[in-house]
Amino acid sequence: MRNAIRARSLPSALKSRNYRLFFGGQGISLIGTWMTQLATVWLVYQLTNSAFMLGIVGFTSQIPSFVLAPFGGVVIDRWNTHRILVTTQTLAMIQSLALAVLALTHVINIWQIIGLSLFQGLINAIDAPARQTFVKEMVDRKEDLSSAIALNSSLVNGGRLIGPAIAGIVIARVGSGYCFLIDGLSYIAVIAALLAMRLRSKQEIVQTANPWERVKEGFSYAFGFSPIRSILLLLALFSLMAMPYITLMPIFATKVLHGGAHTLGFLMAASGVGALCGGIYLSTRKTVLGLGKVIASAPAICGVGMIIFALSHFLWLSLLTSLLIGLGSILAIASSNTVIQTIVEDDKRGRVMSLFTMSFLGMVPFGNLFAGSLASKIGAPSTFIIGGGFCILGSLLFRTQLPQIRILVKPIYTKAGILPR
Repeated sequence: MRNAIRARSLPSALKSRNYRLFFGGQGISLIGTWMTQLATVWLVYQLTNSAFMLGIVGFTSQIPSFVLAPFGGVVIDRWNTHRILVTTQTLAMIQSLALAVLALTHVINIWQIIGLSLFQGLINAIDAPARQTFVKEMVDRKEDLSSAIALNSSLVNGGRLIGPAIAGIVIARVGSGYCFLIDGLSYIAVIAALLAMRLRSKQEIVQTANPWERVKEGFSYAFGFSPIRSILLLLALFSLMAMPYITLMPIFATKVLHGGAHTLGFLMAASGVGALCGGIYLSTRKTVLGLGKVIASAPAICGVGMIIFALSHFLWLSLLTSLLIGLGSILAIASSNTVIQTIVEDDKRGRVMSLFTMSFLGMVPFGNLFAGSLASKIGAPSTFIIGGGFCILGSLLFRTQLPQIRILVKPIYTKAGILPR
């Protein structure tokens, strides 16, 4: 009886065995991933003392997602997603361990970091859309998809909460190299989880069309349908203007708040708290209905947080506004993901989710480069204010499109049983 009550109280996606395995393995791995993210920006800033170089490293780690993600979608639609993920996660483990060896032997330099960041970016160009697409294969019921997407976001941001807090302590005590080592070892958990899954066989589709034609078909489908196009464009603007905040955080931690690695860890952890709260809220929602308003409001929440954060010289206020930034970020990303996955046609899912990755991760390198260059000229606070202003403007523009979007998605929701016939 008690077990039955406990099962009913679980988020619906966790009732699927494969998703439970993924949730546990990925949860451990993402703590290491966020440790590496913080350790990398801290190490770059320690080596160069340059906002521009922070932007360069951020650019090289994300630019492959912009260039290669559409082709990654073609691969995902055609081949076995499970095997793709085992391969990409193994390569990511090798990348983190390589960083660890270089850092622990004290031979690491900025060019090695740039090279390995580019390698990680190449992996992510395939891995990110593959993970987005694989969610549907892990859940037993299609009604649990939105729960799984929200829980994925909670995972990412639980990692963002715990990882930086641990990384700040590790960096201060023993150095960045041990963060990379922990990250490399943490991949064992997610690889083991993937190998333990029992999946229905996915037929590998034989395509006679040229890959370029397949990419073109994906673009035409996504940008020819107004709801998907509007969400992707808003997400691209948000990623360009808001996501580089992670890259510039070391400047605020040291130059504005006069702290060190611990301060940076606290700021990132506060952002993770906000994002985790947003992820929990989304995972408890019973329906996709109403997410349009969430998508419209989320960039504005983040934008307000960025502007107040830029003006703050007090750690307590910076922590509170970091929480707002994290909350707005996860609401924008996870809600957009859920709506797109709900309305996209199955045979185009991989390609559309690769465009989602292109809008989400692919615009970040340009944002990093822009933010790093601008911050070196006008300062990080002014750069944050500009980014926050554009986020608010994007929210207002998307809100004007909501009535038309609702009309276009209504037949899809009705067919899926989300709305009554």
